[in-house]
Amino acid sequence: MTKALTASLFAAIGVGAFTAVPAAVPPARSAALTHDPLVMRLDKDEFRIVFGISARDCLSRGCSGVIRYRVEWQTEDGALITDVKRVAYSVPAHAARTITVDRQFFDTAEGAHTTQVVSVRIERITCAVGVGPAAAQLAALYARP
Repeated sequence: MTKALTASLFAAIGVGAFTAVPAAVPPARSAALTHDPLVMRLDKDEFRIVFGISARDCLSRGCSGVIRYRVEWQTEDGALITDVKRVAYSVPAHAARTITVDRQFFDTAEGAHTTQVVSVRIERITCAVGVGPAAAQLAALYARP
């Protein structure tokens, strides 16, 4: 073989290898909320926060993830407090939607005061295909800002 033919062959193999790499990368999976979080009061300082999750990309294998959210709540004396919370979710295979509920107590003195949830803001939703909720929680902890 001549040097020119060998160089052309290596160039063709190199181009073919680089064009095949993007096709091998799996598509990004995503999950999103179906609506704003629903806040339910159960007691003076006890709340349930409900998240509806749509994960159409996870129909074939299911997925799990963590929702990181920020809650702003107010005490009886008017003080505003912000907490960052996390809740895990799991979408089974062949399902496109699910819900998850987080149980929270917002008070400064264990049920001695009536508190109000002012706002719930979503900071991030992770989505990992085919892993259980425990693995998704660990991954979210290591990926936190």
